[in-house]
Amino acid sequence: MSDLTFNKIAGGVLLTGLIIFGLREASDIVFAKHEIEKPGYEIAVAEEAGEGAAAAEVAPDWGSVLLVPANIEAGKAVTAKCASCHSFESGGPNGTGPDLWDVLGRKPGSHGGFAYSAAMTEFGGKQPVWDYDHIDQFLKAPGKYVSGTKMTFVGLKKQEDRIAVIAYLHSLGSKLPVPAPKPAGAAPAAADAAAPAAGAPAATAAPATPAPAAAAH
Repeated sequence: MSDLTFNKIAGGVLLTGLIIFGLREASDIVFAKHEIEKPGYEIAVAEEAGEGAAAAEVAPDWGSVLLVPANIEAGKAVTAKCASCHSFESGGPNGTGPDLWDVLGRKPGSHGGFAYSAAMTEFGGKQPVWDYDHIDQFLKAPGKYVSGTKMTFVGLKKQEDRIAVIAYLHSLGSKLPVPAPKPAGAAPAAADAAAPAAGAPAATAAPATPAPAAAAH
């Protein structure tokens, strides 16, 4: 085989190799694999409201819930552990908190012989009596509703517990009139949590789980 023939064959082999290599490189570039961060397709959805975004409460129909015997009994059960701080009988002694007999309809911070906080005394100067809506909001979050109160109880978050307690307190010698029940089918008014006359959803309370409740200090 002459040198010329060998050179032609070698050149052809080299050229073929270069072409194959070039095609592979071009294929890798054109058909390169791209890794995805997340499998599937991302679908935008509206975020659900967190715990802080609680739905607005509806003021109870006090005329329908205060005189229900089951509510009164449930309220008595809820307040059972409050006896360590309060008395519930007429002329009862003050303890860590004031006697709660006839507290509904009484001026806040006015029970004789009890040393109220300055915050509660100031609140009583603005609010003539403990009515149903005010005491409802106080029981829900005492320290928030009357900032500076002596009462350290965190509050009753369940509206059925608050309704039951208020029904029980009303049975303890209260002279605060019971409003007439709202007509059937009447739309309930939304309660403004920031306003004094705020409330909770109207309902006939089921027997409540005993838990500490307290009234104004």
